Amino acid sequence: MYKIVSKKILNSAVISMEVEAPFIARKAKAGQFIIFRVDEFGERIPLTIADFDREKGTVTIIFQLVGKSTKILGAKEPGDMILDFVGPLGQPTEIEGYKKVCVVGGGVGCAIAYPSAKALFQNGADVDIIAGFRNKDIVILEDEMKAVSNRLFLTTDDGSYGAKGFVTDQLKSLIEAGNNYDLVIAIGPVIMMKMVAAVTKPFGIKTIVSLNPIMIDGTGMCGGCRVTVGGEIRFACVHGPDFDGHKVDFDELMRRNTVYRKQELAESDHVCRLGLEVKNNG
Repeated sequence: MYKIVSKKILNSAVISMEVEAPFIARKAKAGQFIIFRVDEFGERIPLTIADFDREKGTVTIIFQLVGKSTKILGAKEPGDMILDFVGPLGQPTEIEGYKKVCVVGGGVGCAIAYPSAKALFQNGADVDIIAGFRNKDIVILEDEMKAVSNRLFLTTDDGSYGAKGFVTDQLKSLIEAGNNYDLVIAIGPVIMMKMVAAVTKPFGIKTIVSLNPIMIDGTGMCGGCRVTVGGEIRFACVHGPDFDGHKVDFDELMRRNTVYRKQELAESDHVCRLGLEVKNNG
């Protein structure tokens, strides 16, 4: 069992939790993730490690209230327990050898972009962050991102905060203004990452994206998280989640991510078609 140490509501649909997990905190690196199971009936949900404190032995997760499991987790309070909390999983973000980097986050993807930006910034890189949101009301982690970047550029679709427009508009403007980035990291909705990769490709800028395919066991055994990269099958849980954005088949990823959309949004208990009377709170 893993105790929730603190809880912070970032906006109406996004929550940050600090969880007591000393063994994970000891080894965690930016870009890696955990898989939690809220109780014995819950499904396995992967979440990026948003931050960690090795001295306190805690790991921070940031999640959106989308399906049943995240809503059950979101209803918990400090002192409550989570049944399973496994990690760190996946490959850490590559941070060595880069001098000038642009980290692009979209919406809740900023929670994943933040630890990568922080690791690069602490490693001595000059870091620009572009963070995009639909509107001012859902902006998250602004102060945290400012603290781990040389420059923070905020954009909103409706212009209610920061610059009006998309993250790709800001990125293209910065590149055309003469910012010679060694690396661009894009994390957010799949379509956003696809568009960022399309912007950087003509300039020959190395672009890394963090993929979010359907994931179950987190060990590469189930094959649920398979993605096509450079024409070859890769498993995001063990080979990623970071991949070369210029080689990812984003259209295939978008199709596969919608396969279980109806079940993910279901509020009622799952009905087992095998006739087993098992109540599923996952």
